[in-house]
Amino acid sequence: METHIAATPFGARPMSLALLAAQRESRKNLPEAKAVDKWLLYKNLCEGKTIIGVSDRSLAVLSALLSFYPDSELSEEGGLIVFPSNKQLSLRAHGMPDPTLRRHLAALLTAGLLLRRDSPNGKRYAHKGRAGEIEEAFGFSLAPLLVRADEIAAAAEQVRADNAALRLTRERVTLQRRDIYKLIEVAFEEGLAGNWKALWSRFRAVVDSIPRRASLGRLEAILAELSIIREEVDNMLNCNDNDEFISGNDAHIDRQQSESNPDSHFEFEPAFEKSGARVEPGRKTIEPAKGFPLGLVLKACPDIEEYAAGGISNWRELMATAAQVRGYLGISPSAYADALDVIGQENTAVVIACILQRAQHIHSAGGYLRSLTDKATAGEFSVGPMLMAALKTNAGTARMTG
Repeated sequence: METHIAATPFGARPMSLALLAAQRESRKNLPEAKAVDKWLLYKNLCEGKTIIGVSDRSLAVLSALLSFYPDSELSEEGGLIVFPSNKQLSLRAHGMPDPTLRRHLAALLTAGLLLRRDSPNGKRYAHKGRAGEIEEAFGFSLAPLLVRADEIAAAAEQVRADNAALRLTRERVTLQRRDIYKLIEVAFEEGLAGNWKALWSRFRAVVDSIPRRASLGRLEAILAELSIIREEVDNMLNCNDNDEFISGNDAHIDRQQSESNPDSHFEFEPAFEKSGARVEPGRKTIEPAKGFPLGLVLKACPDIEEYAAGGISNWRELMATAAQVRGYLGISPSAYADALDVIGQENTAVVIACILQRAQHIHSAGGYLRSLTDKATAGEFSVGPMLMAALKTNAGTARMTG
């Protein structure tokens, strides 16, 4: 069992005060009789890598090094030196080239996660006793990992807490966005008194400023702005006569029921990310569904039926299958929700069926759907030509294979 680390490196590698301090710190703070699960420690390190300051590729090399440690727990009693050659290490690092491997080993040493214990000739090896036990080893010391186990666990916990706060704030922003949108929408449709157009413009300005990957601080600022707008919306609604408001709502509900498709009972919320749609509520950006025969859609896009366990016999089943296929194609919930808001449920199902039919020719299904949604917003997209093109292509393919 090793009780110390060599003071100087082999060959031309220079000695430094920082290296000497790291060696002393490792010896001084090495916990007695402490054992840490090496893979739990590695998982914590992967989660807290941004705080510790280590890259994904460097962690892949560290994982390979840990695999050479024979025990499942790191402990001083078990020895903390691993001594694989670069060739062995490269194989366990999925064939990483030698220059890349050396660079990431240096990064792990710089980050203070490893220490070298160089042999007289610079090679990595171990001397074993007659019973097969390791008496002396030269290679990489994992002692810094054991010393910093608590620090690494705290870093992982901080990252998890930050991610939870980010997720909670994102949900609150989504709820505020949905509520404000729908309340302003009903105010427009019912002709309620108030400066709704100005509120809508402010709301769109805030929503359009939301970045794809917002930090927690940025989301909190956006949430504060939306909360102010929501308060003004509530105040303006309270200023209207309650009886008139309720009566108008009843009429609005009646109209919704009379115009809705009985097979379309799904509800979708506005997406969190900005969709690019800037139109005011109540204005349609694309014509309603043309009422394409379901058989025509399935003839043009037969692949979607493979994702329906019981087949597709009505529009409701087509829309439910399209919602499932959306995930397989890698279309984000936000892109899907934006398409539902702008194109409509039936048309979106047809578009996803067409995208699935041409999936091998489309690099990014989510980006393609967003592009079509933006074109629909500008009045430059119609589902009919897309469906007819799919029908023509599929018919030609059927003739060639038949």
